[in-house]
Amino acid sequence: MRPIGEQVVVITGASSGIGREAALQFALRGASLVLVARNADALREVEREVHRLGTQAQTVVADVARWEEVERVAAQAVARFGRIDTWVNNAAVTEYAAVEDMTPDEIARIVQVDLLGTIYGMKAALPHLTRQGQGTIVNVASVEARRAMPLQSAYAAAKHGLAGFSDALRLELAHAGLPIAVTLILPSSINTPLYAHARSKLGLLPRPIPPVYEPRTAARAIVFAAEHPRREIVVGGAGKLALVLQRISPALLDWLLLRNGMAWRMQESSAPGNQQGILFAPPSGFGSVTGDFGGRSKSVSLYTRYVGEYPGRQVALAGVALLGLLVLLRRVGS
Repeated sequence: MRPIGEQVVVITGASSGIGREAALQFALRGASLVLVARNADALREVEREVHRLGTQAQTVVADVARWEEVERVAAQAVARFGRIDTWVNNAAVTEYAAVEDMTPDEIARIVQVDLLGTIYGMKAALPHLTRQGQGTIVNVASVEARRAMPLQSAYAAAKHGLAGFSDALRLELAHAGLPIAVTLILPSSINTPLYAHARSKLGLLPRPIPPVYEPRTAARAIVFAAEHPRREIVVGGAGKLALVLQRISPALLDWLLLRNGMAWRMQESSAPGNQQGILFAPPSGFGSVTGDFGGRSKSVSLYTRYVGEYPGRQVALAGVALLGLLVLLRRVGS
């Protein structure tokens, strides 16, 4: 892959949260940026921040749920910078509600943005990456792409679909002999405005399941993936633990989440109120990187930085854990 400082990077959902922080981290490394979101005011603010860091940026107001608008993003990126090196699919919306309380329109909108919007991004980027003979697609999913949570059914379904589509595309590219990387980012709970932007029918405002990590942890993984091809990167040791438990025994994890309604309690704040969220209309204002849960958030994920980004270290760690388990079992048996 090209060094970050020589790349042209497209980022959807760039007006807030992980996407906005990723834009700033790419800018610090000298990448040229195409910033995409529905909120024009927030995009202009990010553009000003990027310019202050000394790099170029173009903003494109677009709804990723509409193919023609995503196709326009790719065309404008190539018209301005001549190519696309990395395309980051990050835009997402969500709703906190039981399935019986969700409307068909709400479910459809979440799937359109979180799944179809990302698929449209891959489709729009592919012709340009193929013509160049290299490039990277980074799909920001969630730990819920592997382990669903209650009150997040449509979001989890979209992220599961995103993982499957990414796997299929990766195989097709390998079969065609095209050196185009497809990386799936699986963040744990991240302190972003997603929870303030979510539609909620809980009677309480939603919150992330602890422990919570700062957006810079996920943004760092995205920037790393743009330069170092990886199949997937789990952001946060807590998320990795959940995925390990899911592999060992989904029923055990179900039991833990159902025990005393733990999964429900962890996702509900003590603040009363429902909120309409940004499902069908963009947020107003200048946006922000972080949400309202920074008091107890982690600024660094040691697991992601030193293990999760390196497949060889993951295998070694698993081997050490297995060896330790075998030694323990042998001692117990004797």
